[in-house]
Amino acid sequence: MRSKVESYLGFAKKSGNLMSGSNTCIFGMAKGKVKLVILADDISENSEKKMMKEIRKHGVAYVRYGSSDELSHAVGTSGRSVFAVCDDNFSKVILNEINRDL
Repeated sequence: MRSKVESYLGFAKKSGNLMSGSNTCIFGMAKGKVKLVILADDISENSEKKMMKEIRKHGVAYVRYGSSDELSHAVGTSGRSVFAVCDDNFSKVILNEINRDL
């Protein structure tokens, strides 16, 4: 994982604009707060199906990127494979950096 993506995820977390964990992210999507969902490359099949259903239902942008360990470490948690960015500016910058890395 690239350090810029890690940094932006950390900034989003510190500013209260990042959710982690599937249930929290689903709740955020239902409330209309989520702008971008980041799914770890190693997300379980069942979790992926569950999240994709909600992503389609709410029309939220998503991207698959990094491992759950890398993403979790970047935001100071562990064992999370789903993250949701709740700010337009953070979501645009993070998505641009991820696309640049791919």
